[in-house]
Amino acid sequence: MKKAAEEGCIKMKLFSFRICSCATLVFLFLSSAAWGQQHRDPFTQSEVDQIRDVSWEPSRRLALYVGFARARLVAMEQMRSDPKTKNRAQQTHDKLDAFLLIYDELNDNIDTYVDRKNDIRKPLKMVIDADTEFQAKLLALKDAANVSAEEAKQYEFILTDALETLNTSAEDHRKTLEDQKEAAKHKRKSDLKESGSGLE
Repeated sequence: MKKAAEEGCIKMKLFSFRICSCATLVFLFLSSAAWGQQHRDPFTQSEVDQIRDVSWEPSRRLALYVGFARARLVAMEQMRSDPKTKNRAQQTHDKLDAFLLIYDELNDNIDTYVDRKNDIRKPLKMVIDADTEFQAKLLALKDAANVSAEEAKQYEFILTDALETLNTSAEDHRKTLEDQKEAAKHKRKSDLKESGSGLE
């Protein structure tokens, strides 16, 4: 009798374990699917190919990221101005999401080039100009008069995130440019000193 009870208890524990395991797997699967939908690759295959082709050319690579980010904001403006647009709030959210993912990639690449001590003064000037342009576009969206509170609420969080990221990044980009200018100045002085020593 005692043995039968113990076996029954073991079977119940195994059953409960299997139920929990299945539930965990389902949760992980659904979480992965949801993450994939929210964080899909923002680049087209053509854009991926273009980025790969200039992987060792900082100026051209950063210019591509700026261009792709700009294209997402332009597409968003065109979509929002089209009276035939459906699900305008959701499309706005998705395009802001794509813009932010591309802009984050831009920042990651800048960090990589700085770590490698690449001279990116010229493309940084272009990025800083783009920062100002992007900030203006996003502020225009934030201050748009013809948007209902219900619509704005659907993309409010990601718009705020994008603006905060831009503001912080723009400051970082300006500081990085100044650091690179200072490094180049010291390098010129060092090179002149070495060339002078060589003449002696």
